[in-house]
Amino acid sequence: MDQDFFDVIIVGAGPAGLTAGLYASRRMLKTLIITKDVGGQAALTTDVENYPGQELVDGIFLIQSMAKQAEKFGCLIKPGIVAGIKKQDDYFIVKTETEEYQAKAVILAFGLLPKDLDIPGELEFKGKGVSYCATCDGPLFRNKIVAVVGGGNAALDAAEYLSRLAAKVYLVHRRDQFRGEEAVVERLKNHDKVEFVLSSQIIEIKGEQFVSSILLQQTGKDKTLEIPVNGVFVEIGYVAKTEIVKDLVKLNDKGEIITDKDTQTSHEGIFACGDVTDTSYKQIVISAGEGAKAALQTYKYLCLQSGQKILPDWEIMK
Repeated sequence: MDQDFFDVIIVGAGPAGLTAGLYASRRMLKTLIITKDVGGQAALTTDVENYPGQELVDGIFLIQSMAKQAEKFGCLIKPGIVAGIKKQDDYFIVKTETEEYQAKAVILAFGLLPKDLDIPGELEFKGKGVSYCATCDGPLFRNKIVAVVGGGNAALDAAEYLSRLAAKVYLVHRRDQFRGEEAVVERLKNHDKVEFVLSSQIIEIKGEQFVSSILLQQTGKDKTLEIPVNGVFVEIGYVAKTEIVKDLVKLNDKGEIITDKDTQTSHEGIFACGDVTDTSYKQIVISAGEGAKAALQTYKYLCLQSGQKILPDWEIMK
């Protein structure tokens, strides 16, 4: 077989993609992962406390362990940005900026990108006080002062969750009203640990080694306000960069890939898993589980394509 022809190509190497690579390789599928970077959002989390079997693990270490385990069973991981995917005859062509590969099946696992505030200090303090996942990093800020940025349900949920951990939660929103559920707004309004900072935008995140304060600009006012905080949780939404597959698979109104319960997309032979799909929960463990499911479904698909049948225990019946 041509060295550039694979049983399955996986796009993305976060928890979903790496787990898919592990499971596919263990099923003896010739597997390639193409990825811009290894880890995705999980690699930005310094301390992961909610991954089963790991009481406390560094996000980068967890991802590196996943990658090493996948490679141990033969999965090939190559750096690259996928520029296009198309079906030709009975296989797929996956193009990067410099290379072209073929595969019998494709797994899309390239995740979501959180929207940035795009302000001074944000990039510098990512993982050092700036977070995009309250569920992941909230416990690190127990009894500390934090700010949550956003006005939708994600920001409200993050503020409510953090109010059970932090000493103080500032909820910063650029408008004078929230877009989220009114019942949650009312609960937060009456919470003694939560303070609304409305009609205000963070224009700078300050600190030395870690975040120490935020600089606010109120709408229609020249004067700025500096508030001491230990952490900033950015909850202004995520971006699904699915332009490369919009003509191949069905997307929802958020641009997320629509899958069935077995990770199959609307296009036969293309599966999807992790945060880039329309799954309701964006967590490392869920992405890993969906990655395993996608690989097993791919294995089943390829076996059926070759005329083999799969028994419930996953043995092949010819």
